[in-house]
This record gives sequence, C-alpha cells and structure tokens, in this order.
Amino acid sequence: MVVKPMIRSNICMNAHRVGLEIETQEQIEYVKQQEPLAGPKRVLVIGGSAGYGLASRIVAAYACGAETINVAFERPASGNRTATVGWYNTEYLESKLRSDGVYGATIYGDAFSNEIKDETCRLIRERWENVDLVIYSLAAPVRTDPATGETYRSVLKPVGEPFTARTVDMMTGEFREVTAEPATDDEIAATVKVMGGEDWELWIDRLTAEGLLAQGCMTVAYSYIGPELIRPIYREGSIGKAKEHLEGTAARLTEKLSKLSGRAYVSVNKAVVTRASSVIPVVPLYGVILFRVMKELGLHEGTIEQSYRLFAERLYSDGEVPTDEEGRIRIDDWELRDDVQERVNEIFHRVDESTVRDLTDIDAYHGEFLRIHGFGVEGVDYEADIEP
Repeated sequence: MVVKPMIRSNICMNAHRVGLEIETQEQIEYVKQQEPLAGPKRVLVIGGSAGYGLASRIVAAYACGAETINVAFERPASGNRTATVGWYNTEYLESKLRSDGVYGATIYGDAFSNEIKDETCRLIRERWENVDLVIYSLAAPVRTDPATGETYRSVLKPVGEPFTARTVDMMTGEFREVTAEPATDDEIAATVKVMGGEDWELWIDRLTAEGLLAQGCMTVAYSYIGPELIRPIYREGSIGKAKEHLEGTAARLTEKLSKLSGRAYVSVNKAVVTRASSVIPVVPLYGVILFRVMKELGLHEGTIEQSYRLFAERLYSDGEVPTDEEGRIRIDDWELRDDVQERVNEIFHRVDESTVRDLTDIDAYHGEFLRIHGFGVEGVDYEADIEP
C-alpha cells in the first residue's frame, strides 16, 4: 500500500514503516559515533518505544553495551491500518540488536497493569536475575488503576484561572488566540493518577519485592518544567501537579532503595517535538522559536543527543550525580540559559503571520513532527507501495 500522512486536528493518525526505520537507524549511528560509556549492563525501559524512552534504550545498548527489556503499549499493522510509530521503532531496533549480537526484548501491553508487571518480572528473572537501571518514560493519557479497576484520563489545563495566549498552527502558520479553561479538582486528581509517580512507585516496589534490583541500581523518570512563557499551562497547571507528585515519588523511592545503595531521580529534559505537542496551547509557538534560537547558538538537541548527555554527563560520570537544589537532574540547562530565553521572549512578543517564517523554525519544526511518524524522511519514496 502507499502510505501518506493522515492528519486530523494536528495529530498524525498513521505511520510510515520505512521512514521510521531510517530515523531509528540515524539514532543508532549517532550513538555509535560517540565515546563508549561505562554504564549499566541490564536495563529495563518502561515506555521505550518512542521519544526519550526509545533514545534511552539506544544509548544503553550502543553506548554501554547493555541488554535491554522494553515495555510498551503498541499495536502491529492490521488490514489497511498501519502499525503504531512505537511498533515500527521497536521492531526495527530489535532486528538491529539481534544482528549486532545484543540482547533486546519487548513486552507489548499495558504497563499500568499487574499482568504486564508479572510478565516483566518473569522475563527479568529468567534472563538476568536483576536490573541495574530502570527508565520510566510513560506518556499515556489514560490509566486504569490495577487495584480498583477505575480508569482515569489526564488533562492539560491551567489551575485556578483560565489561560489565554497566542499560538501558531504549525501546519498552516496561522496565528490565533486560545483560551484554556481551568481544570476541576477531579481533573487535577485524575491527571496526577495518570502522569504522577504512582505507577513508577508500583513498578519499583514490585521489582524490589521480587529481589530483581541490583545493588547500586538507579531509576530515572522523565519530566519537563519549561520557561515562564508556558508556566501557567504547564508547570502551574494540571500536568504540573502530576510532575510535583513525580518528584515527591523520587524522594520516597530513594529512601526505599537506600538498602541497596540505590537512588531514584527525575530528569528534567529539553522541549522536543512530540506527537501531542502541536495541540497544547502556546507550546507550538514557543517551540518553533526555541528551535530557531538554539540552532543559531549551536545548542539544539533532539532526544538522542539529550539521552546520550544524560548518561555521559549525569548518570554515569565520575562521582555523585549532579542535581539541582530539588534533587532533580537538569538536562534542560541549555534550553533555560538566560541568553536563550531572552532571545525567545523577544521574538515571541513580536512575531506574527507575516514574519513567522523569517523569525522562527516553523518549517523545520513541522518537518520534525512528520519525521517522528516516518514521513518527510530523506531518501524515502512516498509514492512506492510498501508492506505495512
């Protein structure tokens, strides 16, 4: 079949297998060109099929020589429907790992469920006995509590007051003013249930109870803070409440892991193009400006560059893991540099439809959005029939 992007309300509904294989191979090649790292050898990645989770798995495998187990909720192609982005990424990566003689396995299913935790523990025990590093990189919008069976849905809304701001449609370049109404108390609580640290803690508690964590093991969950421009909708909004819970969970887990001389960290990462970022108020406009500024200053990074720097300069550098005063790892340090944010703010308040392509990186940002779905990748014939 010929596969073209199906975009509905700025969300891409399908994926191109060949394009995603090339994109994944480029991440592998980037890591192979870096210095090898003395890092972990047995890594569990919860949510390792795309974005930071996928990049972390590639760094673990190709920089550290680690064996990896991935847990991901993805689906294969069916009829005229393509597989999900994460399915293609994962299947290609594991084919490369096999050819390179490196063990890698994926358990497909709902990471929030007890059944998938059971299956993962069995595989770890059979293959490794224990784990050196657990990466928690889930970004699911919905979670069913395994204890109660109740399903929760997250929202991305401000707290307390409506939030109104300009944004840009990255597909068309059109500007508009949007207003997000404040989250209710129930919506905030549901967002914390989905995107907070509860499931992360359940995973670590389960692995600890099963005796599957190695001495000195670490666990890392990913987060984002962002600048003042998006603070009302992000860090001070419903998702910010979930991130605060995630950080509190890291402190509790560190205390629990002290018996193993282990630690839990939240890594605050840089803004990158994600499958959902185009529909968050203000974020697209901030993103297209940020990318332009960071490229001009030679500071731009994608998920693979960020993940390699996390392993090389934070988690497995000599001595203590460097953190901020809240105990968080900061890989967003270049994004939040004063010179970067001053320039972003200056452009943000004067850019409009007539100058958006001169002052921002909107076309490249849009291109990156397509590429994370396998489209717009150089060297791919998008008129050709492919087996999906």
